[in-house]
Amino acid sequence: METLLLLALALAPGAVIGLYIYLKDKYEREPIRLVVLSFFLGVASTIVTLVISIPINLFIPIDERSLSEQAIHAFLLVALIEEFSKFIFVRWVLYPNKNFNEPFDGIVYAVSVSLGFAGFENILYVMNSDNGVAIGIMRMFTAVPAHATFAVLMGYFLGRAKHEKGKSYFAWYGLGAAALFHGAYDYFWFISFVPGLWTGAIASLVTGILLSRKAIRMHQEASPFISASPNDSPNQGNQS
Repeated sequence: METLLLLALALAPGAVIGLYIYLKDKYEREPIRLVVLSFFLGVASTIVTLVISIPINLFIPIDERSLSEQAIHAFLLVALIEEFSKFIFVRWVLYPNKNFNEPFDGIVYAVSVSLGFAGFENILYVMNSDNGVAIGIMRMFTAVPAHATFAVLMGYFLGRAKHEKGKSYFAWYGLGAAALFHGAYDYFWFISFVPGLWTGAIASLVTGILLSRKAIRMHQEASPFISASPNDSPNQGNQS
């Protein structure tokens, strides 16, 4: 019974966020099978992360009490590697798919991949902790929405990259934005040994959420399917 509870705590937050994003795709929703595949690609991205990060960490030791070395740890050794691992699957597996046919789809697929990563990571955390329930509850309000927020920012730029002529390089902006916010979020947690600085992580998360809401609204309004939707009027595209 405890195992089931821990699994629920690990996976339920991502399921709720994933459903929220899926329903925000108002005008031409993605095939469920492809969304589910995206989730499992996110699980696979954790393996890519390990393959890249384990050898790098062997050669780049980090002093846990050094502010500068923790910046390298947060932005390069964690954030960039993790976001690049997700980016690989979104950009080169899902991006070419014919169903990726409006800007908002970048957000849907990036979030689905990211939630697969976060869900698997959550399982490892809660199953290998002496207080898995507390860890699961804490991550429900921090790490899981953070991963989704990073993904919305990545997906926003990937959507623009595919659907705006001459803007394919925007895909790399997406990777950069996700890594930047992920790095800032992690950095303030990593240096929480300095009293009060952990609040920077919360500030980074809140800022990311606000930007994500704006990104979602902008891509809803940019959908080429607004006028073709039988259930929504064009005015509804202006709603957040």
